[in-house]
Amino acid sequence: TSSNHRNVALNLVYFRVTLCSSLVFNFYAASCPTAEFIVRNTVSSSSSSDSSIPGKLLRLVFHDCFVEGCDASLMLLGNNTEKSDPANRSVGGFSVIESAKRVLEFLCPGTVSCADIIALAARDAVEIVGGPMIQIPTGRRDGMVSVASNVRPNILDTSFTMDEMINRFSDKELSLFDLVILSGAHTIGTAHCSSFRDRFQEDSKGKLTLIDKTLDSTYADKLMQECPLSASPSVQVNNDPETSMVFDNQYYRNLLTNKGLFQSDSALLRDNRTRKFVEDLANDQEFFFESWGQSFLKLTSIGVKTGDEGEIRRSCASTNA
Repeated sequence: TSSNHRNVALNLVYFRVTLCSSLVFNFYAASCPTAEFIVRNTVSSSSSSDSSIPGKLLRLVFHDCFVEGCDASLMLLGNNTEKSDPANRSVGGFSVIESAKRVLEFLCPGTVSCADIIALAARDAVEIVGGPMIQIPTGRRDGMVSVASNVRPNILDTSFTMDEMINRFSDKELSLFDLVILSGAHTIGTAHCSSFRDRFQEDSKGKLTLIDKTLDSTYADKLMQECPLSASPSVQVNNDPETSMVFDNQYYRNLLTNKGLFQSDSALLRDNRTRKFVEDLANDQEFFFESWGQSFLKLTSIGVKTGDEGEIRRSCASTNA
């Protein structure tokens, strides 16, 4: 894997050069020097009082960046905004972003975008639960458009096939390798029963049975206990049955033992294009952490608005106009 690692490093250098034309490291150094510190503090205190926060913040950045780019369009409230699409109804962590924004508006009014707060908060969430510490550039501006009908054609569904996932990622200029790495976000967080129900079916006695034979049967039994047909829609299970509170490479080790929660997780092991990546990542946490830094950088740079595009919202829930 050393040549792999070297190629990854070379790609990163090229990527950093092209990236810095729009976003900059320490963008707020002069205008709001404590910006990153404030976000980190907010994420840290929220996470210590609610252990589900890091997983929520990580999901929030995905759902924001995949629609309209990383511009906080997901946070706009109103009829028919992105937030109103069913795929986004279970996204959480908004209160953490709003809370950091309030402090920043007090200290540096009209300076720090909601879009940057979302990206920084997700970055910090990973580190707080044991993941790598990474630097990300800032300078994103907030978008003014948020439409529910843009959500479905852009985000991923847990029942997607490999080809569907690859297409969706390549639309965002993310590679096959980025897909495998960013799926590693499922090493923390929780999921509603409905998101993997397609792997089971109801038998004649009204009980669930496993129809997806790629799932480990003992794990499947445990899932059926936690998510019986009678379970309320609010019931959630851990994405990673082993170390759900730690950002580590356990997700890939789970895949090797057929314990990927979603169909889209299991697909990574079954597909010849991605299996080798999964094996390498399961065997080498450092490789995962290095790669995570690069793929996360690409994720949080999708379709960013900079310069005079968009605006700096005073409140994340509404545009300034």
